[in-house]
Amino acid sequence: MKSLRIQSAIGLLLRPSIATPNLRFQTRWASGDSSSPSASKESSTTPSIPSPIPLVPDVETFLSVIGRDLKQHAAKIPSWEALFTLTTDQLRELGVEPPRSRRYLLRWRQRFMEGRYGPGGDFKHVNDGKAELRVLEIDKDPLTRERYVVNVPAGQTVEETPREELVRVARYQVKGAHTIRGPYALPLKGQSGAVVATTEGMWEDVRGHKVDGGERRQAEVRFKRRVAERKALREKQGFY
Repeated sequence: MKSLRIQSAIGLLLRPSIATPNLRFQTRWASGDSSSPSASKESSTTPSIPSPIPLVPDVETFLSVIGRDLKQHAAKIPSWEALFTLTTDQLRELGVEPPRSRRYLLRWRQRFMEGRYGPGGDFKHVNDGKAELRVLEIDKDPLTRERYVVNVPAGQTVEETPREELVRVARYQVKGAHTIRGPYALPLKGQSGAVVATTEGMWEDVRGHKVDGGERRQAEVRFKRRVAERKALREKQGFY
């Protein structure tokens, strides 16, 4: 029996070790290898930074068009990348106040990342903050003519612009023969068409108007008003 125990002990000492490969495998993950599960999880949660668009080429313009006086914080955000990566805590440290302004900025940031722009977000030809719109007429048949609003390079007519450079835009319509109607569209002087200039607040979500203090205080405010009205009526009638 004793000899069997000795042989088994010797066998354990001579058995090849399997700890070293496992240790190397764990060390490779811990060193930050991109194939590790934690690294892939981090990369999947990193927000993608959208590219600027012709109407909104920089941070200042973005903060200007979404309105609510956020343009005043433009100098606090150093770059386009920072605009789309700063957390709400970091924005607070930079001095973007009050909290509702930070929440509003984050909401518009998410919209922009999803490609949900405001008026003019689909413009491709913008020069010095201004985009020119023209009317494109297409004859579908001898009796039917359709009119579309298109964005063209500055100073060019529809006829002068190659067809592949004509950009049909949303939110703008043709009224009458050649009148273009839509957000912030102003007629071109002496020409058919319109111009849309980047304007502060043109994408702003207008706050709802609170009547009698909002939903939570409406009942209280209206009750006190009725009491005051009855009291005033009794005094007017001579009852005290």
